[in-house]
Amino acid sequence: MRIAIGVGPEVVGAPAQPGEIVEQVRKAEADGFASAWSVHFSRGVDALSVLAVAGAGTSRIALGAGVVPTYPRHPLALAQQAATVQQFCGGRFTLGVGVSHRPVIEGLHGLAFTSPAEHMREYLSVLRPLLRTGEVSYRGRFYRVEGGFTVPGTTPMPVLVGALGPRMVRVAGEYADGVVTWLAGPRTLGDEIVPALLKASSAAPRIVAGLPVAVCDDAETGRAAAEQVFARYGGLENYQRLFAREGVSSPGELAVTGTETQVAQQIKRYAELGVTELWATVYPVGDAPAASIARTRALLAELSG
Repeated sequence: MRIAIGVGPEVVGAPAQPGEIVEQVRKAEADGFASAWSVHFSRGVDALSVLAVAGAGTSRIALGAGVVPTYPRHPLALAQQAATVQQFCGGRFTLGVGVSHRPVIEGLHGLAFTSPAEHMREYLSVLRPLLRTGEVSYRGRFYRVEGGFTVPGTTPMPVLVGALGPRMVRVAGEYADGVVTWLAGPRTLGDEIVPALLKASSAAPRIVAGLPVAVCDDAETGRAAAEQVFARYGGLENYQRLFAREGVSSPGELAVTGTETQVAQQIKRYAELGVTELWATVYPVGDAPAASIARTRALLAELSG
């Protein structure tokens, strides 16, 4: 299982300038991480633009965006942008797409959050051919696209779907290269997502699991810190359903936290469940946040190496 480090602090509620995120990618490569992933929030920095710059300034580290909301971006426009990012990254880019959440799509963008699984199926039916060949001919309920674009020097890229429920996992298995999850714990991944994805996929799928990670001397303290940092996710319907399936009541209970030995054991468990890449979102614990983050990164870099 590959260890990825999250870049960009928006997920922990501390926005950064785009150039600072680029520097985080460069540091991740220097520290030996195999890959770095950036979230893409509708109210924040455009992850694809940042990763294009980061890709041009690095040479080895794999880069991913997870996930770009589909409803606000026409699949041809996203494919054109992603193909351009891939050229800057030298073939190291993975695109994650997802339907986001009803309050974001309807409240912020003013768009109808209609038939998300069917919408994603059509979206991928347009997006994937464009990323492979630059051309598509498709007529469906949501999209009618005829034509394409040319980005010299680009190459096809993996596409992953942000999926937590069974219908979206099935779409990911049939139309994409795998899934990227956030806050899906061992029960949801091991009992539901991984088996369903393997059943729906014709090839070995990628399973990228995003989770909060913090190394500290006391796991309960680590979970309490996660409750504060990631509290916003407790109010979203998609994650409330996920917590119910997982048998927990809040995001802090899904944090990977504890001593170095305990965190390493938890990460090993995800590998045993079939996760192919663990996307670690490092968060601080205690009164010395910089030292806390450095301690966690040190363990993750060691495990990545």
